[in-house]
Amino acid sequence: MARQFFVGGNFKLNPSSLQASTSLIETLNNANLDPKTEVVIAPPALYVIPVQQIVRKDVKVAAQNCYFKESGAFTGEISPKQLVDAGIPYVILGHSERRTLFHEDSALVATKTRSAIDAGLKVIFCIGETLEQRESGKTAEVCEEQLKAFVGVSKEVDWSKIVIAYEPVWAIGTGKVATSAQAQETHADIRAYLVKAVSPAVASSVQILYGGSVTAANCKELAQQPDVDGFLVGGASLKPEFVDIINARK
Repeated sequence: MARQFFVGGNFKLNPSSLQASTSLIETLNNANLDPKTEVVIAPPALYVIPVQQIVRKDVKVAAQNCYFKESGAFTGEISPKQLVDAGIPYVILGHSERRTLFHEDSALVATKTRSAIDAGLKVIFCIGETLEQRESGKTAEVCEEQLKAFVGVSKEVDWSKIVIAYEPVWAIGTGKVATSAQAQETHADIRAYLVKAVSPAVASSVQILYGGSVTAANCKELAQQPDVDGFLVGGASLKPEFVDIINARK
């Protein structure tokens, strides 16, 4: 089946003001975007609702994180139910910065993903290896391990709410980018794992994004790979070239 092209923009802890965020949104609102591409942007938590109110309706908004509890004494956290109540359809989970800087292991990411889906959210589920792991030939093993924890707590129907983002840690914010062949090989390996671990139907239908120093200069070649269904973009999502990335298949 044909998978819809999908481009996500992860603003991370940027920009530092709502006014700057508004400027980014105005660029998107005025752009000629490929109508065949699903576009999702993830501003900082403080700006999620204001951004949702001003962004064009064909661009969806995601939270960059959430907790697995519905409510309670969890200072600083946002619950999946609160995001749903606010009309936010997506959340990014398992990003390498959450795994490394905030010590979230695969079991916790799986628990959060389970909670998010149960609440009604769609999840951009991030996986990826370090440079040391790639050089040791462990890319497929690492990606499978990060997916396996959620496979263990999921049902086949849950995967219709999952978008996988393969982001090699060594390529995030470094200017280094996986070659189109490296990206294709890893995405194909992920599908092969899902055939065995979940089902052939899920493996063929789930969108797998590439993330890691994606720019207007390299996006078109990457977008032509048969198992690359889009991008999760970091730094470039804060620049006008984000429009070019969204239109990579236009």
